[in-house]
Amino acid sequence: MTVALMWEARAVEGRGGELLAWARAQVLAVPPVRRETLRAPQDRVLVITWWDADYDADLPELPEPEAGLVARAVHRWRFEVVGE
Repeated sequence: MTVALMWEARAVEGRGGELLAWARAQVLAVPPVRRETLRAPQDRVLVITWWDADYDADLPELPEPEAGLVARAVHRWRFEVVGE
């Protein structure tokens, strides 16, 4: 089974570049099968990691950034990949 973890944060206004750099520098204890980092308007950063694991497996996730870097708490979602 493939599981995708999504991590999304919104930077304090004007600090989107710093949040993006912070997210890209984070090293997980175990490397995922795949990892993508994306950005969007309003200084938002999204990291998606794919894992060959059961849906409820204990998987490493990106931590919360320092409080002064983000405008709100990080949002996290877990999805199961389904066939086409």
